[in-house]
Amino acid sequence: MPDAVPLLLSVVADTAAAPEAGILDLLLDADIIVQSVLLVLLGMSVACWVIIVNKLRLIRTAERESQAFLDTFWKSRRLDTVFEGIDKHRGSPVAMVFKAGYVELSKLTSASSDAQNNGGVAISGEDNLVRALRRARTVERTELGRLTGFLATTGSTAPFIGLFGTVWGILRAFQKIGITGQASIATVGPDIAHALIATAVGLAAAIPAVMAYNYFSGKVRLLGTEMDNFSDDFLNIVKRHFRAR
Repeated sequence: MPDAVPLLLSVVADTAAAPEAGILDLLLDADIIVQSVLLVLLGMSVACWVIIVNKLRLIRTAERESQAFLDTFWKSRRLDTVFEGIDKHRGSPVAMVFKAGYVELSKLTSASSDAQNNGGVAISGEDNLVRALRRARTVERTELGRLTGFLATTGSTAPFIGLFGTVWGILRAFQKIGITGQASIATVGPDIAHALIATAVGLAAAIPAVMAYNYFSGKVRLLGTEMDNFSDDFLNIVKRHFRAR
């Protein structure tokens, strides 16, 4: 019994001295397939976060400057005065819609003396103005929604890419069991760990991407509605202005 005490202490000392395998060690020990999966997921995640940060800045600027532009527009009594200060609201999609409409309106009114028909805008001129406003809204919506498709792609594909790494790691574990005839943790543990890491990284890439995509989609829809409403109001103002002349 006394001899067992030093033996037990020696085992405990050896266990304490043995370094534990960290996440980095596990990743470096993984085979090329699992490492490739993890690199792809890491790249997608980094790209998503770059898009998220930039898109947050863009959306917040668009909301803030659109509100400032609308306040200026409704307080002003002249369209030309609003147009002169349009550069102060470059980040506002609503302001850019107004700019496109005002430029088209200026072309229509200065093209010829026939731009007015019985005190109102000519039908062809009104159609041109409507098309200019619609085209400007499309351009602004496209810019606001640019690259958000990559977030949707990452959210839908990253879990399956991670699942591929998971399946591959489990297959490797079963292969080792078949070769060694042992199912100990020391034999299959690393490959199971690789599989779980692939699953975790896939989810870590997908969850923020899906949340960000839904958030930005909602914001783009709201800004799109503001542009649509402003276009209708702008057309009404133009019609009343020309009919009143």
